[in-house]
Amino acid sequence: MTTLLILIVLVLVAIAIWQIGKIFELSQMGKEDDSSEVANDEDNKNNGYLLFAFLVFIYGITIFSFAKYTKVLLPVAASEHGDEYDLLMLISFVVIFFVQTITQALLHYFGYKYRGKKGNKALFYADNDRLEFIWTIIPVIVLAGLIISGLYYWTEIMDVNDEDDPLVVELYAQQFNWTARYGGADNVLGDASVRLIDIDRANVLGLDESDPNAADDVIVKELHLPVGRKVNFYMRSQDVLHSAYMPHFRAQMNCVPGMITQFSFTPNITTEEMRLNPDVIEKVKRTNLIRAEKAANGDPNSDPWVFDYVLLCNKICGKSHYNMQMKIIVESEEDYNKWLAEQATFESMVMSDEPKDEMVEVAMDSQDMGNENTEEIMEVESETGSN
Repeated sequence: MTTLLILIVLVLVAIAIWQIGKIFELSQMGKEDDSSEVANDEDNKNNGYLLFAFLVFIYGITIFSFAKYTKVLLPVAASEHGDEYDLLMLISFVVIFFVQTITQALLHYFGYKYRGKKGNKALFYADNDRLEFIWTIIPVIVLAGLIISGLYYWTEIMDVNDEDDPLVVELYAQQFNWTARYGGADNVLGDASVRLIDIDRANVLGLDESDPNAADDVIVKELHLPVGRKVNFYMRSQDVLHSAYMPHFRAQMNCVPGMITQFSFTPNITTEEMRLNPDVIEKVKRTNLIRAEKAANGDPNSDPWVFDYVLLCNKICGKSHYNMQMKIIVESEEDYNKWLAEQATFESMVMSDEPKDEMVEVAMDSQDMGNENTEEIMEVESETGSN
């Protein structure tokens, strides 16, 4: 990284020196009979051809990119708000590409049309109030529509309330792993603070042992969500700025040290149903072809991949940021309740005289996972282009 920064600085210094030299040459033009720096008709004609060639290039590379790389886009959204989110994104892209196509075409076309030709003079307006009004009011209307729509969807997603009996889940971020906490039987999270973290007692999230609501809380390293039920997420960070990113649910929220952030959504496609989606099937097939080649060469990380929803960190939080992920399983309400009933509570694992081995193991995972490189980096990051 240091070498790259040094190279960038050297390049910028070289450009600066070159520009200073050009300025010096221009300053001497009045003193010497040298017109080599003044563009002539031949130069203008060549620039016109180059502008037209570049126009063909940018449209060609755009068409190629759509044809080649749309296969790596995310599959259908797995949350109730996801369809509206995708629609807003589609409208934004359509507007941007339409405007870009028209403006770039006109810009390069007129640069080509009025290239260096003797007596060829372009039509121009020194001042035209009607044109200025048109190209001002149209962007205002379009951008206002996009912003208002975005605020509407944002408000809907951020509507973290207790209506419809939502499931309450905490996502706890630390370098470089996630921990989830459920409210237990009462669906109420106990109070917690980083100041109360006690590794010796395996209290890895700093739950307040004097709070009765904390007794039945469930702490896990795998996130289970019931399909069709609203989930209210509350997020904390132990160390640095993280970002809870669930690409398949079109959901993301920063996890900020010292404060609790929140959002909510309702998952509407189970993991098993998403695995049957044609786009997902094709992604899994492509990925496993690559892994099969790696396996044939004896390379690591070559086991067949099975699709799962995933929670990622979308902030560059350190050297093992790319490994900061958690598996998400969306299942029926019945399967979720069965899974939750099998999990040990905070009271049974920590608030007893001797913490059981299972909770101690979770504690060690939470503290040490960030210092170890996991052997497998899920292909979701490459498929989604996550940062």
